[in-house]
Amino acid sequence: MDILSIVLSLFVLLFAITIHEASHGWAALKMGDPTAYALGRVSLNPIVHIDLFGTIIMPVLLVLIGAPAFGWAKPVPVNPYNLRNPRRDNLWVSLAGPASNLSVALAALVLIRILRAVFPGITQFLRGFLMAGYRLPPGFYPLEGLSLVLFYAVLINAYLAVFNLIPVPPLDGSGILSGLLSDRAAAAYDRIRPFGFLIVIVLISFGFLNIIMQPIELFIKVFVFF
Repeated sequence: MDILSIVLSLFVLLFAITIHEASHGWAALKMGDPTAYALGRVSLNPIVHIDLFGTIIMPVLLVLIGAPAFGWAKPVPVNPYNLRNPRRDNLWVSLAGPASNLSVALAALVLIRILRAVFPGITQFLRGFLMAGYRLPPGFYPLEGLSLVLFYAVLINAYLAVFNLIPVPPLDGSGILSGLLSDRAAAAYDRIRPFGFLIVIVLISFGFLNIIMQPIELFIKVFVFF
């Protein structure tokens, strides 16, 4: 990656994380919990969501070693006692983050297809960019720049959504699964919470994320280029 590609990917990641956390806060507010709203977390201002390690240090380290930009923000606080139906409503609060990222990814994908139809040269530009190892080819123009931002928006938002749907605490997938289980099963499932972060680290270490991300990346590239 060259410096401009790094800056673009980090910018898109910051936007993806911001909309993810703001969506959690907005859903909680709709379900009766104003905690995040009172703390200013139902906002598209990225500053209020930044986590020093997850939003800045980790993404920068990843892109410097050639890995996809990835990270997280400060979790949005949710008080379950304010929710009308805590387990059911927490399901929707948990789902709001990944759903917002998937919505952004799909919208960006559609916009790329529209740009391709109007300006066919954009396809060749993106192919050259990928074949060059995420390095910008000569002849960089505004429309090509827009297509690049949209491509990163698709890729990073899809990554963020799928990763967070893994049903392991503290990821959003655990809140979704818990809301679908019976009270007894949910209580048993919740016992793995203290070990959740360790489980996520093990999954990443053994390449589990690559297994689920590679088909998604392939689908995105096929949809963009063909």
